[in-house]
Amino acid sequence: MTERPVERTSTRTARERPRDEGTAARTPIGERISAKLGNAADEHRANANPDSRAAVKKAAAGGRPPRRARLRLSRVDPWSVMKTAFLLSIAFGVVTVVSVLMVWSVLGAAGVWDSINQTVQDVVGGQDSSGFDVQNYLGTSRVLGFTMVVAVVDVLLLTAIATLGAFLYNMAAALLGGIEVTLAEDER
Repeated sequence: MTERPVERTSTRTARERPRDEGTAARTPIGERISAKLGNAADEHRANANPDSRAAVKKAAAGGRPPRRARLRLSRVDPWSVMKTAFLLSIAFGVVTVVSVLMVWSVLGAAGVWDSINQTVQDVVGGQDSSGFDVQNYLGTSRVLGFTMVVAVVDVLLLTAIATLGAFLYNMAAALLGGIEVTLAEDER
């Protein structure tokens, strides 16, 4: 085993270094921010109209011009769209079931069902209304069962619609050429 020589580095920060070591004073933060914002605005104008030579030259005045590429989205893979849509719709279904369960629990804890039962007894009156319970008709198990059925149908429909949309986009892109996108490199 050979040992590497240890390099010593200075532990002094930029504030502790004397000015005569070749470090120039930095420009104030306000000027740097306004310069960056100006460059970003010029670059945005250049990207919005890539054929404009004046906008490109003005954006390039701040330094090296950002590289740009005009790309065309000509095909979307239906299999990957189906997998992604299925995963997202499963997540949406889980969120739906959990949110319905939470809302139903909050309504039960707030006494809404007891209030509805009391209102029905007051409106109908008599001994017949004493046996009425809204939980028999709209119980938590029935509502969650219905919500799960709706969530499963949503998963199937959203997956099918997204996949069909990918096929339709591919057909339209074959006819019209697809969507053109201009990508620009970040200045960093």
